[in-house]
Amino acid sequence: MEIYKEFNFEAAHRLPNVPAGHKCARLHGHSFQVTLVVSGPVGEHSGWVMDFGDIKSAFKPVWEQLDHHYLNEIDGLDNPTSENIARWIWQQLKPGLPELCRIEIRETCTSGCIYTGD
Repeated sequence: MEIYKEFNFEAAHRLPNVPAGHKCARLHGHSFQVTLVVSGPVGEHSGWVMDFGDIKSAFKPVWEQLDHHYLNEIDGLDNPTSENIARWIWQQLKPGLPELCRIEIRETCTSGCIYTGD
């Protein structure tokens, strides 16, 4: 069974490795949406895979590093594409949230990425 919890954060970034003249090379911001998906068996007694509050607690310190910050200044996010943000979040969360199986990042209403680990 898979369950998910969605989060939002506001942040600014620029993409330093895009071709010259690309609009994303300029400083800009997004209302990012993050969906964290965890997988596991449904507990016979609890009736759930995991308490949604546990996912929220695991993500809170990561969210605090991202929300209303300049992503390029965060260690490991010098090129903060959606793909790199997803990998970075995975690296922060997976050790303490081993049930994590997928991260979805949306940086606009129509664009984003899905990461399932290496």
